[in-house]
Amino acid sequence: MLNLSIVLEDSARAVPDRAALVFGDLRLSYSMVDSVANQVAGLLADRGIGKGDKVALLCPNLPYFPFVYFGILKAGATVVPLSVLLQPREITYHLADSDAKAFFCFEGTPELPTGARGREGFDGAAECEHFLVLPATPLATESEHGESFWAALDGMPAQFETVRTGPDDIAAILYTSGTTGRPKGAALTHANLLINTMVSDEMFPADPEGDVSLAVLPFFHSFGQTSVMNVSLRRRATLVLLPRFEPGRALELMREEKVTMFAGVPTMYWAMLAKIHADGAEVPTTLRVAVSGAAACPVEVLKDFEATFGIPILEGYGLSETSPAACFNQLGRPTRPGTIGFPIWGVEMRLVDDHWNTIEGEGPGEIAIRGHNVMKGYHGRPEETREVLRDGWFRTGDVATRDEGGYYSIVDRTKDMIIRGGFNIYPRELEEVLMAHPAVSLVAVVGVPHESYGEEVKAYVIPAPGATVTEDELVAWGKENLAAYKYPRIVEFRETLPMTETGKILKRELR
Repeated sequence: MLNLSIVLEDSARAVPDRAALVFGDLRLSYSMVDSVANQVAGLLADRGIGKGDKVALLCPNLPYFPFVYFGILKAGATVVPLSVLLQPREITYHLADSDAKAFFCFEGTPELPTGARGREGFDGAAECEHFLVLPATPLATESEHGESFWAALDGMPAQFETVRTGPDDIAAILYTSGTTGRPKGAALTHANLLINTMVSDEMFPADPEGDVSLAVLPFFHSFGQTSVMNVSLRRRATLVLLPRFEPGRALELMREEKVTMFAGVPTMYWAMLAKIHADGAEVPTTLRVAVSGAAACPVEVLKDFEATFGIPILEGYGLSETSPAACFNQLGRPTRPGTIGFPIWGVEMRLVDDHWNTIEGEGPGEIAIRGHNVMKGYHGRPEETREVLRDGWFRTGDVATRDEGGYYSIVDRTKDMIIRGGFNIYPRELEEVLMAHPAVSLVAVVGVPHESYGEEVKAYVIPAPGATVTEDELVAWGKENLAAYKYPRIVEFRETLPMTETGKILKRELR
């Protein structure tokens, strides 16, 4: 028996009355969160959903997320977290590709109508049987989009015997993309996620008075899910929820709630420092652990943060396929700015060439990872799984060097992935959407440097013969058909694009 839900259940037994979640004026105890998760598990069991079934969850950082996440796990089913920025066509794809039988979707707001989008996406996925709405109005029992979460839970007992699952059973499917640009579901086991949570937790000593963690990284992302939500609940910390990052509000919550731990992407640190320096915002004094990942943090930001907050930012590295943590600058060892540190406990890393041969010395070479954190494979994609997994080693697609002290540094990516503000964007998907516009003949999407986001999305477009189209029209087309973080903000029209002799577009020249 091994079930990831133990990170909540064990804490609920040990500190039932301690605040597990803080959201606005709400302070929810560990016992309350566990009880609602039990009700969710009972609901799923009543509807015939259990071990091996997939259940999708689309929700920002609200109390609903851990309620449903752990309820799905308790029922023995597999969680399929979805980005709140997905459009209906993307939601339909994810539901169908994951074989989801049920879908919990946040009702949303006028600015982020996730309920309407989710319902449209659900209606397009014929095999998904149940649609439950997580209401924006607390405890609302009705929704225009479908069955209300609270109405469905009415009468469900607060106790549930967690379904027996094994270490190798799939706990979550996290969607990522490969060279084809089609999102792929990384199948992560209970052992993958639980051990990665435990190792990540134990890298940082706990505050004897009880830690307080600020959750701004989205829980549907592997970084926020493991390194923030699961680590915090496992260490019996109080998790302060901020659904949408805003630097002033983040700093305010750090001060009000006496936050001790924070994990973010580099642009979040950049924005908070800018707020402090430009507006004279007060610097929080209780923060003792600051973690950064998802993209390389500029050295100047690292220096500025340490000078301002009095603690270093600890940079790490991981992927959805590695649960995610794989390598980290860890307490107890000197931090080297600009590096991703050492492999974490129980994880091996090496540099390899195109034929899987180990590259000795400094490199560069592609990072390969082996350990407790490596996924079981891509859901329903055996061929693509074999391309990246061999003898337990996972090829990351990221190129790195390794210095004489054993510290790794990312230098390039073998794939064309763009990282905009910590979100992964895959050009092929964007190109297919833009090519569907009748005025577009050919398009190539690349990332270009951006001061605050790290990279911005740029499309080079050859118009269709005789067609007339403007940059604003193509930006609007992308915005209509893609999640908000994906669509290109910059469009440049060209008569030709650089190509190889075989007709492959030379994106490196466009960059």
